[in-house]
Order: sequence, then structure tokens, then C-alpha cells
Amino acid sequence: MTTPTVSLARRAEALFVSALQPSEQPSASDVRRAIATSLRAYGGPSGCAARCAAEFGDHPDESANRMRWALHLLTP
Repeated sequence: MTTPTVSLARRAEALFVSALQPSEQPSASDVRRAIATSLRAYGGPSGCAARCAAEFGDHPDESANRMRWALHLLTP
């Protein structure tokens, strides 16, 4: 796994667990702010990953849609 892939995955997890909603049609700065807020709130990348995993376990269908949205916002 290369560093850019890991970085994308970490940012996607942080965005996934953020309070940001697709209906808000967030700007790039909104996305960056949401990622930074999630990383602080959940103790870094591993905390975001753990929360993300818990959501996938509890709500797999909704979580898949939210992760697709997060990845869509983060990939060019």
C-alpha cells in the first residue's frame, strides 16, 4: 500500500465520521475543516477508523453510501 492510498483512506474515514452531511453540498474548505475536526475529536486516524468500523457494523447499507460520498469528495 502506498502512502497516498493510506492518506486517502485516513481522510475518508475522518470525513465519514464527521458531522458534515451530503445535503450541505460542502465546499473543499468545509471538507478539510470537517476532517481536521474529526481527527481531533476521535483521537487521530485510528479513532476515526474505529468509529467508522462500528458504523459499518451497525448500519452497513447506509455506511456504504456515506463512504462512497466521502471518497467521491476526496478523489479528483
